[in-house]
Amino acid sequence: MSEISIREAAESDLGEILRLYTEAGIDGGRSFSAEEARAHFARFRQYPDYRLFVAVVGGAIAGTYALLMMDNLAKRGARTGVVEDVAVSPRHQRHGVGRAMMDHARAQCQAAGCYKLMLSSGLPRAGAHRFYESLGFERHGFSFAIRP
Repeated sequence: MSEISIREAAESDLGEILRLYTEAGIDGGRSFSAEEARAHFARFRQYPDYRLFVAVVGGAIAGTYALLMMDNLAKRGARTGVVEDVAVSPRHQRHGVGRAMMDHARAQCQAAGCYKLMLSSGLPRAGAHRFYESLGFERHGFSFAIRP
């Protein structure tokens, strides 16, 4: 397998990112059109600490994840990192892409002074849970969701 590099996503990457979301089943079959994706990408690019990254292998996008770093009023303002929308191309799974992305997220959070990095994963995704645990993530409390 070629070297894995991780960089911030560009607008020109959106088609490949949407494809990864579909392959990973995380868009619920409701993917954005190209125009909608560009508008949404421009919107969240204005957020101060929300970034979308891509993992590149052999010149092709093999994975993606989003990272939000939040400031807190509690804990003397210590920041929290939140990973969302992790997707790795099926043909690149089990080749270190997911590990490289989570190592990258951890380094980003460490550099920003975050006191923790967290993510959530759906209950049926036992393989993903084992993967995150193999990276040192620990089950922490409960995650709750409600549809507004």
